[in-house]
Amino acid sequence: MKQRGPGGDRPPSRRPGAGEGAGRRIESGSASPKISKATANDKALDSIIAADKIAALKLAPVSRETEERLDRYIALLREWQAKTNLVAPSTLSNLWTRHIADSLQLLDLAPAAKRWADLGSGGGFPGVVLACAMAGRPGASVHLVERIAKKAAFLREAIRVTTSPGVVHLAEIGDNVDRITGPVDCVTARALAPLHQLIGFAEPLMRQGARALFLKGQDVEAELTEAAKYWNIRPQLHQSRTGDGWIVELNVAEPRS
Repeated sequence: MKQRGPGGDRPPSRRPGAGEGAGRRIESGSASPKISKATANDKALDSIIAADKIAALKLAPVSRETEERLDRYIALLREWQAKTNLVAPSTLSNLWTRHIADSLQLLDLAPAAKRWADLGSGGGFPGVVLACAMAGRPGASVHLVERIAKKAAFLREAIRVTTSPGVVHLAEIGDNVDRITGPVDCVTARALAPLHQLIGFAEPLMRQGARALFLKGQDVEAELTEAAKYWNIRPQLHQSRTGDGWIVELNVAEPRS
């Protein structure tokens, strides 16, 4: 029978000699680089936006030059969105279909129009998008009217970055006539006000020959009924390519007596 020593049958431990393991750090395998949650979310959003862009450009094809301008515009918008609310956060994943293609479809309704006025431009829809699409077209110009200083500053930067033919007016929406010089072919607005109010803003320009193209939602019939209480109008409706909305086209609007 074996006799156990004080340490049992385990070999006695010993300390490393001088220089043996001195200064050695125990490595637990190579650590993979950490990716912050914010970075991961940004990359995921990049992929979603890239797929949405493909879908949007099928709905509203553009030239390569226009696409590059729109890319710069979207990059700027995402940068500013972190500090200025330019679009609803819930629509960031479908910026291209919800906002870009929605704006571009106006061009097919007025292919000969060169001079546009966008009332309440906000984040630049449709005004900056139209300016990007018409860059390089002789005589093209887009007047962007915005009453909030931060948004007007963004619009100016967007026009500069995209080298597009736009002029930003920091003004109340009703002051557009005094600030917009020269003829206007089309006046437009998106997510700004009820239709009867929009007509009031646009009527001075329409009186000078502009055609109105207003982007509206599903409740367009109710808005038309309300507008008819204040205006004599003959609207033409165009269904949106990008959802359940409508485009209201007006050539004449006369106030009811």
